[in-house]
Amino acid sequence: MKKFNLFTEIIVVERSKLFQAINSTKEFAITYDGTVISENFESYPLIYRGTVTPTPAPALAPKTKRSLQDILGQHYNIVEDDERVLIKAAAAWKEILDLNIRHCDYDDSSGDGISVFADKELEDMGWHATEFDIDYRDMVSVIETSCEGILLCIEQEDPYQFSGLGFIFDIACARTHVREFCTTTIRNKLEHDPLFSKTNLNDDEHDAAAFFGLA
Repeated sequence: MKKFNLFTEIIVVERSKLFQAINSTKEFAITYDGTVISENFESYPLIYRGTVTPTPAPALAPKTKRSLQDILGQHYNIVEDDERVLIKAAAAWKEILDLNIRHCDYDDSSGDGISVFADKELEDMGWHATEFDIDYRDMVSVIETSCEGILLCIEQEDPYQFSGLGFIFDIACARTHVREFCTTTIRNKLEHDPLFSKTNLNDDEHDAAAFFGLA
């Protein structure tokens, strides 16, 4: 997976397509890679979503063109460069969280860490794996290393700050690698960790081992 850190990334949008969407007065969105879309909003990581309604001007007042800063909002840092619009969106992280949190594959935006997968098959694995002290961060690390996707985040070093949402583009890859990781880890614990000796497993641990084909 690619880490898309809004503190460092610049979203490049084609100017003509952005103004076409704005002038349509219909709802549109801008994805993390600068694509302007008008449908399927929950299929992509977004950095902006909205509808621009023209502001009526007094009849005798001269028409004034609204700036992109005014249209998109003060939390977006915008530079117009000929046929491109360059956007820095780190300051809009709260709005971006609200746009994406209901359709991300996992949420790593709080100090509590990751606690659930949106995909049911991954969540079933996660639920059972925790019985063997495998946490969601362990499984997500496998996905981020092995599979295609985007970790949309803000991250800085000093002082350290991180908040992110994960979007898995190849869910089959994630399911395969997480299952292999959990199966290997649990098998090793069953064979070598006295705390998880097969003779000492409680009912939940036995069910979890069976789920991964190890009991």
